[in-house]
Amino acid sequence: MSSGRLYLVATPIGNLGDITLRAIEVLKSVDLVVCEDTRYSARLFKAYGIKTRCDSYHDFNKEKKTPKLIRLLLNGKHLALISDAGTPGIQDPAYYLVREAIAQGIEITAIPGPTAIISALIISGLPTDRFVFEGFLPRRQGKRKKRIQELKEETRTMIFCESPQRIKRTLQEFLEGFGPDRKMVMARELTKMHEQIKRGSISEILSALNNGEIIPKGEIVVVVEGRKICRHG
Repeated sequence: MSSGRLYLVATPIGNLGDITLRAIEVLKSVDLVVCEDTRYSARLFKAYGIKTRCDSYHDFNKEKKTPKLIRLLLNGKHLALISDAGTPGIQDPAYYLVREAIAQGIEITAIPGPTAIISALIISGLPTDRFVFEGFLPRRQGKRKKRIQELKEETRTMIFCESPQRIKRTLQEFLEGFGPDRKMVMARELTKMHEQIKRGSISEILSALNNGEIIPKGEIVVVVEGRKICRHG
């Protein structure tokens, strides 16, 4: 018996209309959809009439669930893996299943689509030819400040994710580490009803947060300009 195939399917980050026709087709045709939280997938499935059974797969059960999912794939079942929003494999446990599937020789297919980090980058107005994704900075203050200091000399455009609870503190530390004049963009609730995009210097964005011009709610992506390279001669 030939092995099944694992599909990594991108889903909307906010606007349900952003799903692709191919994604819907795959989600309807596979034997099982593996998702982070079945409550998030239920809304999408209802909107597009997807009846496929869905099973949860997240950081707290990945070690237990992975062998079972691999057995299904080896027995010829086709599985689709989705995240709560966007492209799976970025800051979620998808890589864990992908790594094991590769080790077992299982075929993997990406079904591309929305991703908040690339959406924020392309609307930022900052250089897109070279960039680095940093995700969430460390929670501990010492490690976080150390990482910001390490990034002080980074010349590529930097992309971060941040929570509403920590965004002011993070921008204050950016101001201290990168300086007040470094350009940045804060993108909030991309593709959703309350989408908000603010461009300016770090000091300007921090001021907008402090005076209520920017509401620190929802999904937040921050894009920061890299250090300018001084050319002589």
